[in-house]
Amino acid sequence: MAFERSRAAARRRRRWTAVLGATALALTAGGALAAPAGATTTSVPVEFATHCVPPPIAGIPPIDGTTTAQITVDKAAAKVGDTVTVTYTVTKPAASNPVDLALPADIMTPSGKVTLGGAQSGAVTVTGPKKNPPVPGKGSFPAFSMTGTFTVTTPGAITLSPGDYNIHTSYIMELDTPCTVANAPVSETVTATAQPGANERALQLDNASGAPGVRVTVSGTKFTPLAEVTVVGRAGAAETADRMTVTTDSEGGFAARLKVNDKATTGIVAYEGAAWDPDKGAGPVAYQVIDDTPTPPNSQKITASVTAGQLSMTQAGDAVQLSAVDFGQGGAATGPLQTVTVKDFRGGPAGWSLTGKVTDFTGPGGAIGAGKLSWTPSCTTKAGSPSTCVPGTAGPVGGTGATLASTPNGTLTGGEFTIDAGLSLDVPAFTAPGSYAGVLTLTLS
Repeated sequence: MAFERSRAAARRRRRWTAVLGATALALTAGGALAAPAGATTTSVPVEFATHCVPPPIAGIPPIDGTTTAQITVDKAAAKVGDTVTVTYTVTKPAASNPVDLALPADIMTPSGKVTLGGAQSGAVTVTGPKKNPPVPGKGSFPAFSMTGTFTVTTPGAITLSPGDYNIHTSYIMELDTPCTVANAPVSETVTATAQPGANERALQLDNASGAPGVRVTVSGTKFTPLAEVTVVGRAGAAETADRMTVTTDSEGGFAARLKVNDKATTGIVAYEGAAWDPDKGAGPVAYQVIDDTPTPPNSQKITASVTAGQLSMTQAGDAVQLSAVDFGQGGAATGPLQTVTVKDFRGGPAGWSLTGKVTDFTGPGGAIGAGKLSWTPSCTTKAGSPSTCVPGTAGPVGGTGATLASTPNGTLTGGEFTIDAGLSLDVPAFTAPGSYAGVLTLTLS
């Protein structure tokens, strides 16, 4: 009987070890509290309600509490096109270790979101290193930090607020504890301005539709003063037969009376130079040609149209875990890029290019340079697509970037494409143990 009691006690200890190592309300991960290098001091700590749901194996009900956190950025004054590094630091978690059992070091990896508002909406994915100090029984949970980046796309005041976060634990079992944030206030604001020389050209039509042969007044503003401008109809990305040229006034404005005859015209653009250049043009502004051709007696006119779509990209996930390497040996930490799907439904002559660039990989031993990450791209074209996907060249990605895949220009382009890549990070032999994280940003153009 004593032996059975001993075995039962051991099972209980193992279960508590697994549960607490995997959950412990999952509000701990090591991290420095300092703002990133070059960060401003405009941010403020904020408090907000937090609802955390431990894994079912823990046998612990959801925990509701108050979290104190702070958002910092490396540049509070940015320009459109700049990359801003965001740090989400939880300075006071909502709970502490509920039992006497101590938790070991370096078992918890945080990740989360920072909510953007104001001039730019969306969310920034942030991650933290797998690094936490030991937590004594009944002890307070330490603070933890997560970092990520976003690209400024719109001028104005961009607000940043703490969002939901998750703690992944690697102790006995691999488990997650998601924490939902309610009504977190703004902690930081980035003031964004337009890049000098940014394209501010704009078009306006006096009518959005008309019969073939009707003239539409196309008004342009903020073009180059006294420059020749082409005003032309568009069908998707292709130009139609509706075309004229005008010269702007001393303030860069013009008013063109474009006669629209081509029934294929679905929009109107204007540009400086010999061919369309998005940096020197404006539009397209939607325009519909209403076919008023009389129908012969005893007949029916049947019309069908094909609407141009968009060039878009999706990815299977936003995190990649590379394989581990041994301290003292180093070598290649490898893994697959999350699959990227590109859909080109524009129906015009332009191809596309998918490029990527990566930040340095930071961790407890400092940084592993961005140039240490290489990839071997591959891509597949869906049957029936007019274009054929071409994979980029295998080699370093780096901070300046490299091409992952592309399609060429052609008479008619488009289709669906699946892009993959094998990733390899060359880790120096005596890099300090711990987790090293970098951010790979993909750009489709």
